[in-house]
Amino acid sequence: MASTIGFRIARLPHLWRSILDRRLAPLGLTQTRWVTLYHLWKLGEGNPQCDLARAIGVEAPSLVRTLGQLEAQGLVERRACDNDRRSKRLYLTPAAMPLLEQIDSVVQVARKEMLAGLTESDLEQLDKWLALIESNGMAIQSKDQDGPSA
Repeated sequence: MASTIGFRIARLPHLWRSILDRRLAPLGLTQTRWVTLYHLWKLGEGNPQCDLARAIGVEAPSLVRTLGQLEAQGLVERRACDNDRRSKRLYLTPAAMPLLEQIDSVVQVARKEMLAGLTESDLEQLDKWLALIESNGMAIQSKDQDGPSA
């Protein structure tokens, strides 16, 4: 049983995004664009591009192209940071809000369907277990990065 848990954990994000991709396709958004918009919305406006890249889990240069596309669509604005003109801060435009509300509605429905059959108590326990697994993984990663001890 324990040997299949890792595979299930790895498969879930792909399944989740596949469901959302299919349901968001009528809005004309690629996965990269809706993920970027949604994370920017949840992260909050005025954050640097590098913070959004970390939140999404992509390299900053990869994000630049997507932000350019979203900017060309009139959904995102990049503004120079007051302290550092090379750094850009991100803002959603008013045109992005109706689209984000549609995305959020799709996400909420899919989440409800994916979590069907789980009680609030089940979800709280699942969250605790996932947090523990994540914490263990972070500790392993940190230990591995430090290298072998002498």
